[in-house]
Amino acid sequence: MKKFVLSRDDLNPSDYSIEYEELLNEAQYSAVMHDRGPVLLVAGAGTGKTRTLVYRVARLVESGVDPSQILLLTFTRRSAHEMLRRASQILDERCQRVEGGTFHHYCSKLLHLNAESIGYPENFTIIDASDAMDAIHLVRSRMDIPKEQKRFPKKLTLYSIISSSINKQRSIRQTIEDEYPQFISHLEKIDELNSKYQDYKELNYVMDFDDLLVKTRDLLLNNDEIRTQVASKNRHVLVDEYQDTNALQAELTRLLSSYHKNVMAVGDDAQSIYSFRGADHKNMMRFPELFENTKIIKLEENYRSTQRILDVANRVLEEAQEKFDKKLYTNNEQGDLPGLVKAANMNDQSRFLTQMILNLREQGSELSDIAVLFRNGRDSFDLEVMLNKKDIPYIKYGGQKFTEAAHVKDVLAHLRVLLNPKDAISWNRILLLIDGIGPKTAEDLFSWAHQNGNPFRPENAPNISERYLTQLKALGDLFSKLKQLKGSVPEQLQAVVDYYSVFCKKRFDDHPKRMKDLETFVDISGTYRSLETMVEEIALDPIEATAIETEASQKDESPLILSTIHSAKGLEWRTVFLIQCLDGILPSGYALDDEDQLDEEVRLLYVAVTRAKEQLFITYPALFQSRYGDYFSNPSRFIDELSDELIEPWLLVEDNEASQQSQIEDKKDRLEN
Repeated sequence: MKKFVLSRDDLNPSDYSIEYEELLNEAQYSAVMHDRGPVLLVAGAGTGKTRTLVYRVARLVESGVDPSQILLLTFTRRSAHEMLRRASQILDERCQRVEGGTFHHYCSKLLHLNAESIGYPENFTIIDASDAMDAIHLVRSRMDIPKEQKRFPKKLTLYSIISSSINKQRSIRQTIEDEYPQFISHLEKIDELNSKYQDYKELNYVMDFDDLLVKTRDLLLNNDEIRTQVASKNRHVLVDEYQDTNALQAELTRLLSSYHKNVMAVGDDAQSIYSFRGADHKNMMRFPELFENTKIIKLEENYRSTQRILDVANRVLEEAQEKFDKKLYTNNEQGDLPGLVKAANMNDQSRFLTQMILNLREQGSELSDIAVLFRNGRDSFDLEVMLNKKDIPYIKYGGQKFTEAAHVKDVLAHLRVLLNPKDAISWNRILLLIDGIGPKTAEDLFSWAHQNGNPFRPENAPNISERYLTQLKALGDLFSKLKQLKGSVPEQLQAVVDYYSVFCKKRFDDHPKRMKDLETFVDISGTYRSLETMVEEIALDPIEATAIETEASQKDESPLILSTIHSAKGLEWRTVFLIQCLDGILPSGYALDDEDQLDEEVRLLYVAVTRAKEQLFITYPALFQSRYGDYFSNPSRFIDELSDELIEPWLLVEDNEASQQSQIEDKKDRLEN
């Protein structure tokens, strides 16, 4: 007789190997031990929401849930991997079998498995935002758009209109009326272009990021069998950073958990700052309506900042109109009052920052424990000049990702064509590298290849000019070699890099550095299981930077951090300087007449303030200098009303003034005595 051992799912707290109650606070413990049904975890900044998710994964696995039936959705693959690694450390390796990743990765997996149901081949490819813009430009070039006096939107704007329409689930008309009213006269043509762009992608077996969400939503809505199969496998669904989901992701959350209805959404409505990407903080507010009998748990005990920093954060958040009521508190020491520093001008603001940073360094702070935050990348330009003068090393976040660089995209285009010969954008990119081939010839070659000939032997096309026949043959030879090397990603990538080196030297003055980038790329490519995996994962989760970009030319201390507030979300530093805190910058001038946008500006300031652990300085110049001229500025309306009990005004005085003032005070003391 065979036996089957049933796992226990009714364990008492005393039966667990991990002492959850001892390791977690009351609210965290409540979330970790939640049994069945929907729960919304409202996690304030620095309150340990990642820790809570990690322990919840471990608790579910320990209670007998099959790890493969737990779905953990995060906004980066790295965060999912880190959570599962930590869960494995506190429990065991079973936690590594949890299904973890981003919405886009999970949707891609489902679509590849069900490609036939959506009319796509299994080898469809995913294009990033840059390639999507190129595809839109190609579609536009084939349309009859008259050369009018009124400007037609560029490819970046067209992509933004189309993507915003999809992510916010609105029509093209409504999107243009609300966000791009200057282009309303082109509505009909933009609508037509959007339709042709969707057709182009289906014809060429490619999907952009938005397609991954839309087609998965449609697949689950329109196919009961597949929806039941997928949702029944997801016994527990956990969604991190739920405040950053868009309308499609909120609907996908509902569909993916529709069978068991065991869903936990974790987020902080007060940190929703990505509406420009389609994120909607109201998804959190609507969660209890979307999921009946939702239990709401609030995490309010902060483990990051001093109480005086939290007092400022709590006061700032009072300005928001729509929010979950919560108040951050801590058992940490009170700490110093945050400083409010008014500088005469931007140069004085930069002088204060550099001198204060050097003072902190002399007192034992590492430069890497200090961050300077700002609303826009341009807000730090004056400071960067001063930092260079003072020889203070720094790194700035918010720049171009490695895999968005032209030379890397050129190399990847060859591999994408190998995987999907119908990828017209990649074909166009690699053909235009060849001397003498322009857009018209490239399109003719592509058409020939897919109507009559072998796409991997372009030199066989009729009427080929002698000017580029040899180079086309070299391209054909490259494809033959890549097919022979199938199975070895580094060798295939190296073959493309060797072929591309000639073009790299012709195109770029800094080609030695770019070739070093590509050599590094070859080195790290061995971590991917297959070429298909590498191309797809790089599209969905771009490599941030290579060792070449981050490696100092000489040994030096870890650098100071400069970052936009958006790029700083989720990070923390011992000391934080928030600069250019002016009306018109924070809040942005564009937000002043829109209540929802003004609320988001409040949340942006809240995010900046809550990055600081021990010290916080908010600075602004009285005289603001821009390319349009100089003007007297006003401090942000969000900080102007803060009382001296919450934030301490700092006065900047020149060295000689301070000396004179000190002498006057000494003389006054002597007279009084």
